[in-house]
Amino acid sequence: MDNLNGLLAFVRTADCLSFVGAGRALGLSASAVGKAVARLEAALDVRLFQRSTRKVSLTAEGELFYERCRRILDDLQDAEAMLSHARQVPRGRLRVSLPTIGYRFLLPLLPAFRRAHPEIELELDFNDQLVDLIEEGFDVVIRSGGLADSRLMSRRLGPFRFVLCAAPHYLRRKGRPRSLEELETHDCLRYRWVTTGKIMDWTLSADPAITRLRLPAALVLNNMEALLMATLDGHGIGYMPDFLAHDGLASGALETLLDEHMRDQGQFWALWPSSRHLSPKIRVFVDFIAERMFKGQGALSP
Repeated sequence: MDNLNGLLAFVRTADCLSFVGAGRALGLSASAVGKAVARLEAALDVRLFQRSTRKVSLTAEGELFYERCRRILDDLQDAEAMLSHARQVPRGRLRVSLPTIGYRFLLPLLPAFRRAHPEIELELDFNDQLVDLIEEGFDVVIRSGGLADSRLMSRRLGPFRFVLCAAPHYLRRKGRPRSLEELETHDCLRYRWVTTGKIMDWTLSADPAITRLRLPAALVLNNMEALLMATLDGHGIGYMPDFLAHDGLASGALETLLDEHMRDQGQFWALWPSSRHLSPKIRVFVDFIAERMFKGQGALSP
């Protein structure tokens, strides 16, 4: 403990370059701080400060020692903060941004989450635009795709896959495609990315000949829910995440097509600002959804 007190006195003196300033920060007299530093120097057998009547300054050895001690004290403070956060009851407003279709996999989980954490006030933003989590003040965002922002921490939530599907009455009218090439003769419902304006590719095969299929765009939509409804209404064949088609497939309102060719998989992530201390409300929310999301909803197993 004497060594720790000496390290603290040394670091505060180096921060202020003054025994008086260090004493003020520590609630001690300048004399007590000076003696603690002197004992540390004696134990290390090295001079850490050059002293004069007007000021103190770090020696070369003191500068090296200061960098290491600064990190040690920061780690100790982090450990204390972590324990302090762990004891706190998660509370306050939690702003979460997620895709428009995110209500399908998140809202069913919320009753249990609210019972477990009644003091957290959830504010949900359903938005297909890419949001800047930090600039726009969100606590957590849920997104699929690649991760690029080094300012963010992440946790894998769950995988999903894409399916081709159509309504039975559409298949009775147009016939069931038996090969990927036959898709060129069908009404294909295409999704246009809101963020880029490009039409989503259908990842159906690694064969270059298949990737060059000329898939017609009978209808182009920039909303996945609208694409689902158009598929249910029999406008054509839709290509969508399995969790979006799940209810229609379970009820028989939709049928999957060419399952043996479906290889495209996606991944959802929870992202939050990188910081030294993870707030209790973010921690419990991310833990909760990571343990429950996509379980029993027909998505692929991790």
